[in-house]
Formats: sequence, structure tokens, C-alpha cells
Amino acid sequence: MKVLVVTGSSRGIGAEVCRQAAAEGWKVCINYASSEDEADRVVAEIRQRGGIAIALQANVANEDEVVTMFERIDLELGPVTGLVNNAGVNGGGTRVDEMDASVARAVFDVNVLGAFICAKHAIKRMAKRHGGNGGSIVNVSSAASRHGGPFTYVDYAASKAAIDTFTIGLAKEQADQGIRVNCLRPGVTMTEISVDYARQHPGWLEWVLPQVPLGRPGEVAEIANGAMYLLSDRSSYVTGAILDVCGGWVSP
Repeated sequence: MKVLVVTGSSRGIGAEVCRQAAAEGWKVCINYASSEDEADRVVAEIRQRGGIAIALQANVANEDEVVTMFERIDLELGPVTGLVNNAGVNGGGTRVDEMDASVARAVFDVNVLGAFICAKHAIKRMAKRHGGNGGSIVNVSSAASRHGGPFTYVDYAASKAAIDTFTIGLAKEQADQGIRVNCLRPGVTMTEISVDYARQHPGWLEWVLPQVPLGRPGEVAEIANGAMYLLSDRSSYVTGAILDVCGGWVSP
């Protein structure tokens, strides 16, 4: 049976990917940094539906914690064959000239370095040169990597642009090891965080939706559908690709 770890998956897009993957027969690890109760609820939901899931804590920017997580997965589920690098933080929400460097550093530590660290330890289990049988990695980027996030989160946008480039390089590096690496690039999506933000900033959706050709935000299930396509054998000839699931916001 295939084994999947989704980082930052106690809620939102990551949690929905875990639900869909479990429904398709994957053993699933829900990773979280601090939201243990929410992660446990996702596990319970999956198990109630007959799926196999565990929840493990690890800050993806801390390699020691990531190593421990993967070792636990080896013991409890088996070697990872799929990874979704979904964990991310938004940053301070300010202009660059008002930026707190420590906050921006944390954005890059989690969003970029964390993806590198998790990919490293997944590859050590997937790659042919390490005795693996291949696998699939999906990196979660953002439409912000294209529109730049001016006035609020340029640091976040830049970190996601790094993920786009990381995907291309890693895909070429690991292709002969049986590992496909692709990128999912969501746009405005009604996760719990987005719903809360929209309530606190009533003009936000009025500003952003005219930029989205489909005229509405995405739902988490729609984004997770894209992730599942890239993980699955249905995309067996796809690697190094960036899939925009953003209602046309930044699509070519």
C-alpha cells in the first residue's frame, strides 16, 4: 500500500488532501507543527471511514524533528512513497520597507528550507539509488509567486517563487530515480484561514475576485483534486510541471 505524508495538514488544503488520499487507499501521515487537536480530528475522521492514518508533530524547518517523523512513519506505516510539501506560513502582512526581518526569515525557513528538508528524507526512501521503488512529490506553491503579493506579503510570494524553481530542478535531478516532482499552485482558496481573513477584512474578496476570471474563490476540495492528480499514476508522464488551480488568476 502507498504511504503519503502531507506536511502542515491539520486543516485546510492539506487536511483535504489527506482525506482524499485515504479514500483512494493511501496510508496517510498528517503532519502538524502545533495543532495537535485538529490533526487528531482529521485522523479520527479518516479512520471512521475505514482509512489508515496517523498524526505526527514536526516543525518542517527543524531537520531533527523531520528525521524523527520519517522514522516513525517507517515503523507505523512503512516507507514514504508520496510527499506533499504543504506546510507554510504567511509572514507579517506588511510592505517590504516595514518588514520585520525575523518574521521574513521564518517564512523562508518553513516555506523553502522545510520543503528541501522533507524532500531530502522522502527521497532517501523513494530513490532507486537508496533502494526505493520511486514515488511522487508535490510541492504546494501559490499564485502569489506570479503576482508578487505587493503591499502585504512579498516575502511569502518570493518564498513560493523559490518553490516553483525548486520543483523544476528537483524533478530533473530525480527523474532517473523513479521520482516525479510537480508543483501545485493554488489561488485564493476558502481555507479556514482565508475565511477568517475575509471576515476581518471585508473588502478583501471585493478586491481580489475581479482579478479571477472564474469570478469566485476555490474550495479546498478543488485544490486537493489537483494534488491527487499529480500524486497519482494518472499523471505518470508529468514531472517538473506547475499546475495552476487558481480560477485563471495567474494562468498564462
